Amino acid sequence: MTARPPKASGAQLRELAQLRRARAASGGCVPGPAVAPRGENGLSAPVVPAAGLRREILPVPAALAPLLPEGGLVKGTVVGYTGAGALLAGLLAAVTGPGGHAAAVGLPGLGLLAAAEMGARLDRIFVVADAGRDPVEVAAVLLDGMELVVLGLGGGTVAPARARVLAAKTRGKGATLIVTGGSWPAPDLSLEAKVSGYTGLGAGSGRIRSIGLDIEVRAESGVPQRGRLVARPLGGRVEWAAPDNAAAADGLAPERRERSVAS
Repeated sequence: MTARPPKASGAQLRELAQLRRARAASGGCVPGPAVAPRGENGLSAPVVPAAGLRREILPVPAALAPLLPEGGLVKGTVVGYTGAGALLAGLLAAVTGPGGHAAAVGLPGLGLLAAAEMGARLDRIFVVADAGRDPVEVAAVLLDGMELVVLGLGGGTVAPARARVLAAKTRGKGATLIVTGGSWPAPDLSLEAKVSGYTGLGAGSGRIRSIGLDIEVRAESGVPQRGRLVARPLGGRVEWAAPDNAAAADGLAPERRERSVAS
């Protein structure tokens, strides 16, 4: 992606413009800069350094939160994602279920039914399955009005200069960008999810009741965090839990819950 990116089609730009207008009408526009507070003498009060403030966090499935450095995905950051699509569906559900807005770009195989079963509101997910020759440009436009944008690169590589521009826009808009299916230089956080096993399957028969994922989280600095999540049906929807909690909910011994599969 070192050459100048091609322009999005007219139909795509019109659709994105309609999205912006709809978001503005619903009060979902990004707020303008805050007015600096004034001290007693009428001068601008000292500004607290950003490092001393707790950064805003995007919600994630509760079982995933303990593995993340700040208990969620930090707004204004870029996350590099590899592995199972089930967790991507869970992240979309965690954002849109409480009323947030998200977009999925360049991910024709995204499991929207799985996301809905996890509690996602499909009317709050903007999907551009075929983003044309330049999905990065489409994602850049969608950052204007979304809390979360999931971008599939289709095996492509984003040049460092262009990645810096999009990362700066992500920070400025207070959104979170998840990049998957390609190469992105130096993301703020790397998240990997590998299928570790299933339950419910016997010797050639049975129905899948749960899926286990091995999770690894790597920040820019620090020791990688590793753990395991289980997605299983509960109360008419799919819930995420730690393996022991899921076993207790199902009334099964932990050692009997998981059937390992080759990675």
